[in-house]
Amino acid sequence: MASVGPSAASTQPALPSGPAVFKTIPYAFILPEIVCGTWVWILVAATSVSLPLLQGWVMYVSLTSCLISLLLLLSYLLGFHKNSENWKVLDSLYHGATAILYMSAAVLQANATIHSEFSTNAPLNYQLNCAASFFAFLTTFLYILHAFSIYYQ
Repeated sequence: MASVGPSAASTQPALPSGPAVFKTIPYAFILPEIVCGTWVWILVAATSVSLPLLQGWVMYVSLTSCLISLLLLLSYLLGFHKNSENWKVLDSLYHGATAILYMSAAVLQANATIHSEFSTNAPLNYQLNCAASFFAFLTTFLYILHAFSIYYQ
């Protein structure tokens, strides 16, 4: 009788549960994504919005991404995934799509920052918008990093 080699599922690394989520590389990016995304919508909410359509999209993307990432983190912490391969696909698709949406939001926030330089409350709004743009691009980078690291794992 021929021996059967290990299956492909047993060679895949196990999905982390509990506190191990914070020690495993692609999943450890979720908490910084949430923190930086929270800073984006706090800073945008603190400005006097001069371009509501642009910054409305930034608020929508940052707030929904923050909430969905928080739900994803809680599901990993509580072990809802039960080491299913579908969770890796879901995680990769979510972070890839969110990276694209966040890139569009970061570019729009940078545009709003340029326009706020010449507004009536120029120094305060410009500084808040600069910080929001920085955190938007940082969050975009974290989502891209997460999506690629899960893809190549």
